[in-house]
Amino acid sequence: MATISDDERRVLAAIQDGLPLEPEPYRVVGERVGMSEERVLELIRRMLAEGKIKRIGAVPDHYALGITANGMSVWDVPDDIASEVGRRLGARDEITHCYRRPRQPGWRYNIFGMVHDRSRHEVVATVERIGRELGIAQYPHDVLFSTRLLKKRGTRVRA
Repeated sequence: MATISDDERRVLAAIQDGLPLEPEPYRVVGERVGMSEERVLELIRRMLAEGKIKRIGAVPDHYALGITANGMSVWDVPDDIASEVGRRLGARDEITHCYRRPRQPGWRYNIFGMVHDRSRHEVVATVERIGRELGIAQYPHDVLFSTRLLKKRGTRVRA
């Protein structure tokens, strides 16, 4: 199991809410945590290489961009093809996250894929198109829509 050093923890805590909107963000982070810009970049590169963090990137606020319909497509596909369907579904640009989950009593679905768009109609149309293109439209499926945002944030690290 990977552990993080005190220096890595301080850098992660400093960037987990986003990089400063500055011309030299890593220099600013370094100033905040008492390290050089080079040391901050070295730690981030090492954590990426070791798989301690997955990526550094921009995450647009889809609500601010008018993308307010969030639909979890749920699929009841045969278990013997579920992993393959999940891989193909998860590889789609329209799917932001995808899961395979065991069926539960009273719940038939085993594959889940989230679609975001400007309206519920557009989400449903996207799910139906994906189903046709992947050859899974014949399997029972539905779209569950979010009614409100309860919490949205990644894993937190304390300095």
